[in-house]
This record gives sequence, structure tokens and C-alpha cells, in this order.
Amino acid sequence: GGAFEYQGQKCSATSRLYIPKSVWEGGLRDEMCEAVSKLHMGNVHSDLSTFMGAVIDEKAFRKVKSYIDGAKVDPECKILVGGECDDSEGWFVKPTIIETTNPLTKSMREEIFGPVLTVYPFEDGKFDEMPALIDGTTPYSLTGSIFAKDREVIRNVAEEMKHSTGNFYVNDKSTGSIVAQQPFGGARASGTNDKAGSAAFMS
Repeated sequence: GGAFEYQGQKCSATSRLYIPKSVWEGGLRDEMCEAVSKLHMGNVHSDLSTFMGAVIDEKAFRKVKSYIDGAKVDPECKILVGGECDDSEGWFVKPTIIETTNPLTKSMREEIFGPVLTVYPFEDGKFDEMPALIDGTTPYSLTGSIFAKDREVIRNVAEEMKHSTGNFYVNDKSTGSIVAQQPFGGARASGTNDKAGSAAFMS
């Protein structure tokens, strides 16, 4: 849901995923692809079971489609689910998962603002290298999250990524902060002027 809510058209949407190969190939890849393939697209006004509608306009449609088309011809990328775009009536982009062997591929570096998640499965022994890789891959620095059980690992990663993310979530998707209620903001190309949240944080 973190990648595909609102058709991925929100600043905090999850757009890239770094995951140990053992976890990815151990069943999570198949589970995610199955779940994403079942997301219902359509007219959000007439069908309340619809999870996703169209992207906002033709310009957005063409931009998102260009990333998907690029991944289709990139030998380092593979479309696992989705990848279909239809502008015959509205601007619909199916929720798409791209798997890549190159952590610096275009869809890992740039902001797509659409329903596209790029996954980089890394060798399990290279976990300690990931925070620096994430920090140096993109100029953006808005949200991020980690899923882990080891408290020391969580603490270390949070410290290493303090300049890579504005809002950092632990064992939760990298989106969901309610502006004006919870603090929200980023740095670098993600801008300044963070929102402080409500007075509830003072009590």
C-alpha cells in the first residue's frame, strides 16, 4: 500500500525497496506480486472497492510510462507485475514492481510520482553497505523506513540515515504521517520548512 496509495502520487510514497536476497527470494517476492496483481483499478467514484484510479493527467501518465518502458528494455531490470498503461479512457497505469540488479538504475535515482516500486535485492552479507548506498543514490531526503527485529540494527541504521530521510519509520511503511498532527518534512531536494505537528507533542 505504501507504494500504490493515491496511484503513488504523494511525496512520501515508497518508490524503492532494498531487501536481502534470502528474504526476497524466500517467498516475499511472490507474496508481493500476488497481492499487487489483485489491487483493483477503476473508477473511484462509482465503485467503492476500487483501490486505485487514474494518474492525474496526461503529462503524469507519459512520465510514469517512460520509466516503465525504460525498465522493459533495460537488461538489468525486470517487470515482475504490472507494467501496463492505458490512456484510451483516462490515464491508467497498473501498479508496477520492477526488480533490478543495478541499485543505481534510473527508477532508483529519480522521483517518478506514480505507482511504480523498484526493488533491489542485495546479497545478505552486504547489509552494512546499504545505508551509504541509499544516502548516495538520490538527492531526495523525505521519508524512509526499516523492517527489522534487532534493536541494535534499527538504532544503527536510524543513526546512519539521519540525513537520508526526514521522517524515518520503524517496522511500518514509509508514509502515513498526518500533516499538522505528526511532524513531517525532509531535506536536500525534498525541501525545507518542516511541519512541526500538533501541540499534542508538547504534552
